[in-house]
Amino acid sequence: MENLFTIKNILIYLLIINLASFLAMYIDKKRAKWGKWRTKESTLFTLVLLGGGIGGIAGMYTFRHKTQKPRFVIGFPAILIVEIICAIIFLVIK
Repeated sequence: MENLFTIKNILIYLLIINLASFLAMYIDKKRAKWGKWRTKESTLFTLVLLGGGIGGIAGMYTFRHKTQKPRFVIGFPAILIVEIICAIIFLVIK
Protein backbone atom coordinates (compact mmCIF):
# COMPACT_ATOMS: atom_id res chain seq x y z
CA MET A 1 0.00 0.00 0.00
CA GLU A 2 1.46 3.33 -1.01
CA ASN A 3 1.91 6.15 1.46
CA LEU A 4 -1.42 7.77 2.38
CA PHE A 5 0.17 10.99 3.59
CA THR A 6 1.26 12.45 0.27
CA ILE A 7 1.21 16.20 -0.30
CA LYS A 8 -1.67 15.73 -2.75
CA ASN A 9 -3.79 13.78 -0.24
CA ILE A 10 -3.06 16.24 2.55
CA LEU A 11 -4.07 19.18 0.34
CA ILE A 12 -7.28 17.43 -0.72
CA TYR A 13 -8.10 16.72 2.94
CA LEU A 14 -7.43 20.33 3.94
CA LEU A 15 -9.60 21.61 1.11
CA ILE A 16 -12.50 19.35 2.13
CA ILE A 17 -12.27 20.07 5.88
CA ASN A 18 -12.05 23.82 5.28
CA LEU A 19 -15.07 23.73 2.96
CA ALA A 20 -16.93 21.76 5.62
CA SER A 21 -16.03 24.34 8.28
CA PHE A 22 -17.07 27.21 6.03
CA LEU A 23 -20.40 25.53 5.21
CA ALA A 24 -21.01 24.68 8.87
CA MET A 25 -20.70 28.36 9.76
CA TYR A 26 -23.09 29.26 6.92
CA ILE A 27 -25.66 26.65 7.91
CA ASP A 28 -25.50 27.60 11.59
CA LYS A 29 -25.96 31.29 10.74
CA LYS A 30 -29.01 30.54 8.57
CA ARG A 31 -30.52 28.35 11.27
CA ALA A 32 -29.92 31.08 13.84
CA LYS A 33 -31.81 33.56 11.65
CA TRP A 34 -34.70 31.12 11.19
CA GLY A 35 -34.84 30.18 14.87
CA LYS A 36 -34.18 26.52 14.11
CA TRP A 37 -31.98 23.78 15.58
CA ARG A 38 -28.36 24.97 15.80
CA THR A 39 -24.98 23.34 15.33
CA LYS A 40 -23.23 22.71 18.64
CA GLU A 41 -20.31 25.02 19.32
CA SER A 42 -18.22 21.94 20.08
CA THR A 43 -18.91 20.67 16.54
CA LEU A 44 -17.68 23.94 15.04
CA PHE A 45 -14.54 23.77 17.17
CA THR A 46 -14.00 20.12 16.22
CA LEU A 47 -14.05 21.01 12.53
CA VAL A 48 -11.44 23.70 13.17
CA LEU A 49 -9.33 21.32 15.29
CA LEU A 50 -9.40 18.80 12.44
CA GLY A 51 -7.71 21.34 10.17
CA GLY A 52 -10.58 23.57 9.09
CA GLY A 53 -9.30 26.77 10.68
CA ILE A 54 -9.12 28.82 7.51
CA GLY A 55 -12.64 27.82 6.49
CA GLY A 56 -13.98 28.42 9.99
CA ILE A 57 -12.44 31.89 10.22
CA ALA A 58 -13.52 32.77 6.68
CA GLY A 59 -17.07 31.61 7.44
CA MET A 60 -17.15 33.49 10.73
CA TYR A 61 -16.33 36.82 9.08
CA THR A 62 -18.09 36.24 5.74
CA PHE A 63 -21.40 35.50 7.46
CA ARG A 64 -20.73 37.67 10.54
CA HIS A 65 -21.41 34.68 12.71
CA LYS A 66 -19.97 34.20 16.21
CA THR A 67 -17.90 37.38 15.80
CA GLN A 68 -19.13 38.71 19.15
CA LYS A 69 -17.94 35.63 21.03
CA PRO A 70 -14.31 35.88 22.22
CA ARG A 71 -14.16 32.09 22.39
CA PHE A 72 -14.45 32.02 18.59
CA VAL A 73 -12.66 35.26 17.70
CA ILE A 74 -9.62 34.19 19.72
CA GLY A 75 -10.05 30.41 19.63
CA PHE A 76 -10.26 29.78 15.88
CA PRO A 77 -7.10 31.78 15.02
CA ALA A 78 -5.24 30.35 18.04
CA ILE A 79 -5.99 26.79 16.92
CA LEU A 80 -4.90 27.62 13.37
CA ILE A 81 -1.63 29.15 14.58
CA VAL A 82 -0.84 26.13 16.78
CA GLU A 83 -1.58 23.77 13.88
CA ILE A 84 0.71 25.75 11.55
CA ILE A 85 3.51 25.72 14.14
CA CYS A 86 3.07 21.95 14.62
CA ALA A 87 3.18 21.40 10.85
CA ILE A 88 6.38 23.42 10.56
CA ILE A 89 7.98 21.51 13.44
CA PHE A 90 6.93 18.21 11.88
CA LEU A 91 8.45 19.21 8.52
CA VAL A 92 11.71 20.35 10.12
CA ILE A 93 12.09 17.18 12.22
CA LYS A 94 11.20 14.93 9.30
